[in-house]
Amino acid sequence: MLALTAALAVAGALAGPATAASHRDAALTASIQRALTAAHAPGAIVGVWQRGRPAYVRSFGVRSTSNRRAMRSNLYMRIGSETKTFTVTALLQLVDQGKVGLDDPIAKYVPGVVSGDRITLRQLAAMRSGLENYSVTEPFDRLLTADPHRTWTPQELLSYSIGGPLLFAPGTKLNYSNTNTILLGLVVERVSGQSLGAYIRRHITAPLGMTQTSFPAGTAFPSPHAQGYTRPTPRGKVVNATTWNPTWTWAAGQMISTLRDLRIWAPRLATGRGLLSAKTQRIRAASVAGPGDPVTYGIGLLNVHQWIGHNGSLPGYQTLALYRPRTKTTIVALINTDVPSAGSAPGTLIGEAITRVISPRNVYTLPAAPVEG
Repeated sequence: MLALTAALAVAGALAGPATAASHRDAALTASIQRALTAAHAPGAIVGVWQRGRPAYVRSFGVRSTSNRRAMRSNLYMRIGSETKTFTVTALLQLVDQGKVGLDDPIAKYVPGVVSGDRITLRQLAAMRSGLENYSVTEPFDRLLTADPHRTWTPQELLSYSIGGPLLFAPGTKLNYSNTNTILLGLVVERVSGQSLGAYIRRHITAPLGMTQTSFPAGTAFPSPHAQGYTRPTPRGKVVNATTWNPTWTWAAGQMISTLRDLRIWAPRLATGRGLLSAKTQRIRAASVAGPGDPVTYGIGLLNVHQWIGHNGSLPGYQTLALYRPRTKTTIVALINTDVPSAGSAPGTLIGEAITRVISPRNVYTLPAAPVEG
């Protein structure tokens, strides 16, 4: 009888976590499917890794609306503004090497920036420079909409915003601006003597074993990849944007990755482990300290209700890569549309759907502004 009781106790202990995981998985699947329906998204790849529980990895919907091929978890996707986290991490590594200082003025590295003697690298990384976002200016938007296949140089992008006027005095407010990260990309190149893509590959992705993450030139897109769908104008039709040229985002949004690699990246970005010195990581962590309610934007990353990381969006694709240090939980989501639904981005809807299940007291609820892009 004692042996039977012990056996039953062991069986119960083994069944308990499995049962809890199966309930969690069912709840996650139902919640994500509802979000995808609400977002009118063709498909998504989602991964959730919680300490002490089996991984949750699922693919939803289709990778292509024309042939209806199913989404798969190994597909490459454009990651948009997740790129900013790599660019700013590269800058912080140069800080660790003593080659730049966070409080250096941008004028020390890039000429022609209005108030460049007052705008610091720290303010650029934290979206507090006051520089207008070139990608929302009317002249740039008109050209991009007319020819989304055009190749852009960083200097062409900056020409729409760095001449001023400033939106506010540097350091006094937050304004999410791709201009800031383009400037930081140029700093990385000029100080390191390497192209931004080469620096990121050599000093960040390769050391971490992120073999499926790249900073491609032009429209290059590894296979297999999902087709991406967007709506170029508010009243336009949804179109396939897979071959559109992402050089208009460069250091702010040009990279490509996979679920596998972003699972590696999310906790490393949040903790700095294997990337930054303890001192520099403390500076970065302090920039997003607090409850993150509704959102705190720091040095190249954000805190949304204690989920640390970043989102990404560009025509056809949206991304989430988040880590919650307190529970050592990682979330990655890749979606093949950026078309908003009822004012909410697809990535935000899926982030909410996931966190309402696994962390109902810490729900990812990102406003459409100022940190989407």
